[in-house]
Amino acid sequence: MYIATVPNRKSPPAILLRESYRDNGKVKTRTIANLTHWAPERIEALRKALKGDFDGMDGEAVSGEIFGVLFALKQLAEQVGMTRVLGPSEEGRLALCLVLARIAPAGSRLSAVRWAEQHAVSDILGLEAFDENALYAALDWLAVEQARIEQQLYQRYVREHGGTPPAIVLYDVTSSYFEGEHNELANYGYNRDGKKGKPQIVIGLLAGADGEPLAVRVFEGNTADPSTVSTQIELLKQQFGVDEVVFIGDRGMLKAKGKAALGVAGWRYISALTKPQIRALLKDGVLQPDLFDEDIGEVAKDGKRLIVRRNERMQRRVRARRADKLEQLEARIAARNAFVSQSTRADPAAGLRQLEHWVKRHQLHGVVALSLAEDHIRCVIDQDKLDEVALLDGCYVLETTVPAASMDQHTVDERYRDLQRVERGFRTMKTDFLEVRPIFLRNGERTKAHVFVAMSALKVTRLFQSLLHRAFGTTDDDPHATTPEDALQALSRLTYLIYDIKGTRYARLIQPDDEQRTLLDALGLRFPRQTAKAL
Repeated sequence: MYIATVPNRKSPPAILLRESYRDNGKVKTRTIANLTHWAPERIEALRKALKGDFDGMDGEAVSGEIFGVLFALKQLAEQVGMTRVLGPSEEGRLALCLVLARIAPAGSRLSAVRWAEQHAVSDILGLEAFDENALYAALDWLAVEQARIEQQLYQRYVREHGGTPPAIVLYDVTSSYFEGEHNELANYGYNRDGKKGKPQIVIGLLAGADGEPLAVRVFEGNTADPSTVSTQIELLKQQFGVDEVVFIGDRGMLKAKGKAALGVAGWRYISALTKPQIRALLKDGVLQPDLFDEDIGEVAKDGKRLIVRRNERMQRRVRARRADKLEQLEARIAARNAFVSQSTRADPAAGLRQLEHWVKRHQLHGVVALSLAEDHIRCVIDQDKLDEVALLDGCYVLETTVPAASMDQHTVDERYRDLQRVERGFRTMKTDFLEVRPIFLRNGERTKAHVFVAMSALKVTRLFQSLLHRAFGTTDDDPHATTPEDALQALSRLTYLIYDIKGTRYARLIQPDDEQRTLLDALGLRFPRQTAKAL
């Protein structure tokens, strides 16, 4: 027996239950029942039953491995070229597992092993059971292969962007702390994570103008940001073969030595000046305060262009924040003085020291002077100093060696703002999604490979986020927009169902519901229609 769909001219098609039989050697068919008025899901269930899909089933189905998450992430990894460059070797497949587990996310290597046990790594990645030692071996392999993998991914990036090397590269530096004290690269330095007393490493990320990660390097934790620039110049020239480029870095990284090194390499740069440097230029008359009142200004100095601008929104934000701090200080002083007045054991000097520390921590010490008068704390605001500080609120000055004929003022400003893309990448790597920190490794080469895994995961995540944003918008526009976390949660419901059929266990892949199908369509993925396997 079978179900036939028969066209019915202008009416809906007829759904008929039929069977075939032989009559005098000829094959004929006859209709057993008209199913046209049955619910579609009931017809589909009968169709599966007639095909034998339910033959021999004993008892209820139980949940099996998660299929959807790895399926989607691997397809995205293929789209960015990750699966091809990692290759089909066992080390390459384990490295891919590390990258995808980082997105999932699964945390440490031991956590990744436990995560893999719940997902269809055998079907999707071709990996049998493995332990954390196998993943450590994959890190060792990645440490050796990193330059080759970066080179091949870079060549792919160049091909996708017209076949010529990038004219602009973005570079930024961050740090990441360790749990433990025995890592070969860990050291104490300027900590951006707010984790006092913890050793760290320094990470330098090189990206294209669109923020696409190109290469990552790890330095010892006490390495100053500017000293990492020469390593990136060497990487661009020797590994990527870049002959001419505009190097963009922030004010804390591109110092005199880095700028000199870029000049020797024959490259241009765009960076920003620090507030003390801007004040020095104002004092020397190179810059005038009214330049900041223009839409954008420009001054030439020592063969370099200084682009002058004020961000009015940032100006309002800075001034509101400063006013709020001064109000808080006034309230703290009033509360402390009231406490001293009511307590005979209170130490006025101790309260003064605490508030002086608070003033310094909130960077008001140049504007505010605290003193004791008759055991009460007095606050004096230096209005001239306050006006001097407020003069540069929201103001910034960019320094560049790019000729005006190649890049006008507004373009220089826009290209420097592109650094925000690298900063967003760092946030994604460190806290928002991929969680590269804290790091529990000891071996220096494995630590570098661990960071490279995070950078590789960032490439996949950028595509993941881009496709979701295109289909569903962002949470800035709609608080209920689908995020990568939401997508992974929905995909995790796509699992195998385990059946016991005449003493043999089989796994059958369930099909996506409407939400999941919409998500897969947004990612451009086609889910397998039916998959069954014997266990």
